[in-house]
Amino acid sequence: MVQREPMDLAAYVRRSTRGPCFVCATVTGDPDYKHEIVYEDPAHIAFLSRYLTQLGYLLVAPKVHIEHVVRDLDTAGFLAIMALVRRMALAVEAVVPKERTYLLSLGSQQGNSHLHWHVVPLPPGVPYEQQQYHALMAENGVIPRSPAQAAGLAAKLRAALTDQTGRITGCLRRD
Repeated sequence: MVQREPMDLAAYVRRSTRGPCFVCATVTGDPDYKHEIVYEDPAHIAFLSRYLTQLGYLLVAPKVHIEHVVRDLDTAGFLAIMALVRRMALAVEAVVPKERTYLLSLGSQQGNSHLHWHVVPLPPGVPYEQQQYHALMAENGVIPRSPAQAAGLAAKLRAALTDQTGRITGCLRRD
């Protein structure tokens, strides 16, 4: 069982609703919003979640501040970010033990409004009642990690991205 520590939900809500956009602040290098960046291209960024509820939890976002997953992206933009979400999920699955990988676009117009996707691996053996949204909720505790641990995981994820060959992967084979 992974050790967890309580999260200060009130501080999180204050930061999310009163602070700057956390994705934009990460993109511009604001030191108060430093995240371990795993991938970056001219249009997108992927970084480890600050509020780690599962090992390997990362976020994928467009760099431009857009807020709606359907209305604010044209088809090409939507397909581009979804291709990156899939690529990041495959890297996570190559590095972190998983039973399933959750992909969600969450946020609120009241806070964390910048479009972002959550890529969250569910480790094997988690009881059913602790899966799905329960496994994602920081209110159930976050996994402590040092900057060195985050950097190490990000390096492994970057290496997994480099190893991807473009062929179809991630298919479940049933023999």
